[in-house]
Amino acid sequence: MKYSYLKKLGKNIKYIRKSKGLSQEKLGELIDKTRNYIGMIERAEINVPTGTIFDIAKALNVEPKVFFEF
Repeated sequence: MKYSYLKKLGKNIKYIRKSKGLSQEKLGELIDKTRNYIGMIERAEINVPTGTIFDIAKALNVEPKVFFEF
């Protein structure tokens, strides 16, 4: 699939978010995005801007590269 990397990225973000005990709503609050937007990222429905990836990483206290460990 052409965008399988987006699915893997979303899956990694979701896994790390859940391991930190955060809801989509709380993560969204931390990066000034909606719960729906976080869900769209995790379901690979949108192409995530680089800046948002860095914001998510900061909010989850991880290096952005962990999202790309496929």
